[in-house]
Amino acid sequence: MDYFALRNGVLHAEDVSLPAIAAAVGTPVYVYSRATLERHAQVFAEGLAGLDAPLIAFAVKANPNLAVLRVLARQGYGADVVSGGELARALAAGMPPERIVFSGVGKTREEMRQALDAGIRQLNIESEEEGRELAELAAALGKRARCVLRVNPDVDAGTHDKITTGKADNKFGVPIARARELFDALAGLDGLALTGVAVHIGSQLASLEPLEAAFAKIGALIGELREAGHTVDTVDLGGGLGVPYKAGETYPSPAEYGAMVARVTKGWNVQLVFEPGRVIAGNAGILLTRTIRVKRGVAHPFYVLDAAMNDLARPAMYGAWHDIVAVEPSGETAVANVVGPICETGDTFAMGREMDALKSGDLAVIRTAGAYGATMASSYNSRGFVPEVLVDGDKFAVVAERLSAAAIMDAEPIPDWLD
Repeated sequence: MDYFALRNGVLHAEDVSLPAIAAAVGTPVYVYSRATLERHAQVFAEGLAGLDAPLIAFAVKANPNLAVLRVLARQGYGADVVSGGELARALAAGMPPERIVFSGVGKTREEMRQALDAGIRQLNIESEEEGRELAELAAALGKRARCVLRVNPDVDAGTHDKITTGKADNKFGVPIARARELFDALAGLDGLALTGVAVHIGSQLASLEPLEAAFAKIGALIGELREAGHTVDTVDLGGGLGVPYKAGETYPSPAEYGAMVARVTKGWNVQLVFEPGRVIAGNAGILLTRTIRVKRGVAHPFYVLDAAMNDLARPAMYGAWHDIVAVEPSGETAVANVVGPICETGDTFAMGREMDALKSGDLAVIRTAGAYGATMASSYNSRGFVPEVLVDGDKFAVVAERLSAAAIMDAEPIPDWLD
């Protein structure tokens, strides 16, 4: 559930009307609900209640806003980070180093040093080359890097090609067929404390079957590694649970996921790590936008919004569906094309969509925008970055300022020799 609902014909975020936010902050603007974030965090944790003290590390890439991270830190969540910048954000938001894991296929030496200096829980090694480089760096610093080996189980997650990560031809992890060989090679290196394995097969999964297939392979690998004399006390099972973007869709619940994990991992005797992102933040945020004008089309009218593909990239990048609703629906519906002002044909949010009728000046909401929304924005067409707002009951605050096109230009000095 979420806390965005109509009251007296006007869409609210918790107890705050969206027109009030638009009047105070302008549009477009991302709006997050603290109550929804907390509720989703609690439901996910409750789904894992049958497991022995799992570590839940929020995937910061889904929504790195400091206020969002602070809300989740207060729910006991750690962080899954994939860059030095995300690590700095997690720490600044109050997430303890011992609850932070560092994933990612392209960690630089400086990022590895940053992780070692911070004393984070673990680094997820994604190649033999990375493992050897980390060992050398840690040894030079007089440290042992706690780490796990990310394994690619060659399981198709059944999701969009651009967000699947566990097939043989994906760039992530090491092939499961080589996992024992690479564990043997890396476990004995000075500077490494290699104590487990990690797996993550993709995002926005609509079924538990691919996850169960991947976890079964990991279970067999654990037995093989232990028979070879290796210590395996941690298994990072990644994230990937999908969320409904379209009204009426259903996805596996955290409780169903937790029951599957409990069954598959019985007897592993490890601490499990989870990296949820979208399932926590997705439905906790919306993109509030205003209709610039309604343009006559050949088959359907175009609703031209002030939000664009640079603000929310998922529809243009993935062909992703987001429900779009009026903030003050009249009760009338229309079949329309919903587009932004960017000079690209791909700057569309919906085509031929039956939806609430809009007219010039009307406010609208693009729903389920709390994950992979603001974090994927750009300044394409010399547009600025939109602000972000967090609602808490009957109050709200700007938690990311609007970054204007002029401010972006200020960071672009022209060299003297061009004068």
